[in-house]
Amino acid sequence: MRVVGLDIHRVFAKAVMLNDGKITRLARVGMTREHLGAFASKLAHDDHVVVEATGNATAVAEVIGSHVGQVVIANPRQVRLIAEARIKTDVIDATVLARLYASGFLPEVWVPASEPWRRGGRSPGATRSCGSAPG
Repeated sequence: MRVVGLDIHRVFAKAVMLNDGKITRLARVGMTREHLGAFASKLAHDDHVVVEATGNATAVAEVIGSHVGQVVIANPRQVRLIAEARIKTDVIDATVLARLYASGFLPEVWVPASEPWRRGGRSPGATRSCGSAPG
C-alpha cells in the first residue's frame, strides 16, 4: 500500500509518498478543484491519502476521494510530532502524517461513513479523536 501525506494550506499543499518504507517528494499542489483533481488522477485506486484536519480538509477529501482507496483526516491536536517539532517544513509534516498512518498510530478525526468520499474502513490501529463517536 502506498500512503500519500498532504500538508495542506489555503493556497497549496506539499505532497510526499511513502512506498515500501521510502519517502518520495511529490508535487506542490494548488488548492483548486482542477489542481487537486489533476494530482489525484495520477494516484492509484488503492493509495491512501492522509491530510491534517484544517478548514479545507473535507473539501480536499471530496475531490481526491473518488481517485484513491481511502482519505484519512488526522486529528492535529493529537499529532504532537508535528505540533511540537523543532524543525518544521511542509515536507517533514507530510512525511510524519504518512509514516504515522502506515504504522497504525495516526489519530484520526471521526468522519461519518455516509460521506461520499469516505470509502473503506478505518486504518488498522487507528484511534478515535473522542470517545463519543456514534456506533
